[in-house]
Parts: sequence; structure tokens; C-alpha cells
Amino acid sequence: MGEHYPHLRVEDLDDRLVVTLDRPEVRNAIDTAMVESLHRICAGLEHTPRPLILTGGPDIFAAGADIAQLRTRGPSDALAGINSALFHRIAALPMPTVAAVAGPAIGGGAELAYACDFRIGTDRTRFGNPEGQLGILAAAGAAWRLPELVGEQLAKEILLTGRTLNAAEALDVRLLNEVVDADALIATAHAWVDRMLRNAPLALQLAKTALRAPREAHPVLDNVVQAVLFETDEKARRMDAFLSRRRA
Repeated sequence: MGEHYPHLRVEDLDDRLVVTLDRPEVRNAIDTAMVESLHRICAGLEHTPRPLILTGGPDIFAAGADIAQLRTRGPSDALAGINSALFHRIAALPMPTVAAVAGPAIGGGAELAYACDFRIGTDRTRFGNPEGQLGILAAAGAAWRLPELVGEQLAKEILLTGRTLNAAEALDVRLLNEVVDADALIATAHAWVDRMLRNAPLALQLAKTALRAPREAHPVLDNVVQAVLFETDEKARRMDAFLSRRRA
């Protein structure tokens, strides 16, 4: 992925991709150029599945959508789901995603973090959705994804009263999976990816698919996925290695 992505810095590694939101002058506000760049990132990861680490740098994750652009959008823009379509695509990426959230993730920035599979934070991490104060809805996933993540009552507090969660509160409800020192944030995100990549790549990918499937798809989906995995060379190799270690 040796390309230019406006408002992003991209570190293309063999087995993962690290993407940093890069609009520090406006606290990483998400504008259309950043949305388009992230769509291109998604297209690459859909074609060649790898885990994604998404961060906003050492001080902030993202302060939300770009209000100057949001102010000019009309009903057709809302129906197009400019941000919600992107965040849905990120959530549906074939391999796991980790958000490394150094500081505030507010509004659309919070919704971007909610779309990731895991969130690692620091003691400066904050999550909030103050969209109602601007006369709009948190319509890029918070209204339905947040209740799934933290429960309906807490989601109502965040969305209806403007409550902001600090790092300890977010960790307590597992909105954050781990809180670490700021200088260890990216290394910890890499460690999470390292642990996941101990799994067979196809098994990891299909496990995420199974987890995202609606309840009514199970157990038929699980059986079909298992049938696919039973036929792989990777399954035979890993099980042979396990049996050899046990006999040793």
C-alpha cells in the first residue's frame, strides 16, 4: 500500500497495517478526504486481509466529524450515510481491528472507535457523544452499536444526557479492553495483534465472521465454517504439531 492517503499516515507491515489519523490542527476531525482515504484502506484490507491498528497519535483519537463540513450537509447527505457507511465497512473488515485511543474520542471519533473490534486506551482516554448539543443524532453507529457494547442504560446516559466516560469507567464496562501508559499504547496494540495472529489466519478470519453473524445463522454457519477449516492444510499441520509435542 505504498500510496498517498490524505489525512492519514500509513505503516504497511507484512502481517498488519497501522493507520494514524493525521489532522492534528483540527484534533483529527473526520472530513470527506479522511473518509475517502479510509475507504481506500478498507478496500486494500478486503482484498488482502490483515489486522488493522487504528490510532490518532499521542494526544487524541478524533474529536468528531468536521463541523464546518457537517454544517453544510443536507438530507441527501444524511441518507447517503457518509460516516456510517465507512464505520460499517471498518466493522466488517475480514480480520480484527484494534483502536489505540490515546486521548479523547468524541462524536464521530467515538463512533469510529466503537466500530473496531478492540479498544486500548490510556488514562487520558475519553468517550462521548454530544451530537444532540449540535441538534443532530449520533447517527454513525452510536445509537445502535453503543447499547451492544455497554448496555442500554449506560448508552442512554451517554447519548441522552451527554455523559462522557473516562478511561476507568470505559474499562469497567469493557468499552476499553485495556488501559496502559501512554508510551506503551502502540506496543500494546501490536501485542494484541500478535496474540491474535497465533491463530491460523483463516480460522481467525472466519471466527470474526461467525461472531458478527446474527443468532439465527447459528449453528448452521458454525458447522459450515468448521467444514471449511477441517479441509485446510493448516488444520492438519497444527494438529500434527500439537500431537507431536504431547508425545514428546
